[in-house]
Amino acid sequence: MEFIRGLHNIREEHRGCVLTIGKFDGVHLGHEAVIGQLLARSQEFQLPSVVMLFEPQPEELFMPDKAPARLSRLRDKYQRLQQLGVERLLCINFTPMFAAQSAEYFVEHLLVKKLGVAFLVVGDDFRFGKGRTGDFDYLVQAGKTFGFDVINTASLCLNQARVSSSAIRQLLSEDKLDEAKAMLGRPFCISGKVVHGAKKGRTIGFPTANLLLKRHRSPVQGVYAVSVRIKGERFMGVANVGNRPTVNGEKPQLEVHIFDYKEQLYGQFIEVDLHHKIRQERKFASFDDLKIQIQADAIQAREWLEKQC
Repeated sequence: MEFIRGLHNIREEHRGCVLTIGKFDGVHLGHEAVIGQLLARSQEFQLPSVVMLFEPQPEELFMPDKAPARLSRLRDKYQRLQQLGVERLLCINFTPMFAAQSAEYFVEHLLVKKLGVAFLVVGDDFRFGKGRTGDFDYLVQAGKTFGFDVINTASLCLNQARVSSSAIRQLLSEDKLDEAKAMLGRPFCISGKVVHGAKKGRTIGFPTANLLLKRHRSPVQGVYAVSVRIKGERFMGVANVGNRPTVNGEKPQLEVHIFDYKEQLYGQFIEVDLHHKIRQERKFASFDDLKIQIQADAIQAREWLEKQC
């Protein structure tokens, strides 16, 4: 999948496409329905399928302290969209200047002149332009003027619940991992490169692989039974997501102890699937008390995983 980072990297050869626009946070089943429409129209028009998204996400620019917790980073979105068969990913740098553009300018300058959109697929709640004045009805009228068609993909529902990133965040906050999994189409995953930590876990027989949470906030917190994908292989483990208050941690991160795994992982990319919540993160009176609790967590996680996975 071709990756275009920024408006300045759009070339003449990128003109002519079938496009969809959104945040695609989590790339859940609702998003997959949109991508399905995109690919069908791409084949029909014999034009490249393109997904446009924004970094940072708009809420992270306008209200960084109150922005919703991210389900996925840009890398995660890229990988999932590539798996779904999208041909081109256009990532727009969402700046105050870009946000100040009118809906008219967005359509005429970007969609028509730069991208030459032949067909546009949008979600049923899509809004754009300064003051969010652009909507589906506006796009339909603009399409008649500039010669592109628009389809509005209705929301996907599971058990009478609308599939959305917001709904998935709520489920994760309520520790309803199975219901979140149903909307995502896969377990909730945190991925990244393993970094060096304080290495305190190895002193008590529980070495951990550490991932920094490069998000404004994490949608989950606590101790979980997990599976870990490393170079195509799958291993079981127990993970803590949070600030590690017992050791006065400052930056939120994920620490995962992988059962029966002895290799060094520093600098390697791993994917951690969260399957079952064991407990909330909390501060212990001493490191020895934490050690005892970690031992109990590991036993509970291993037992659950052996039964379920």
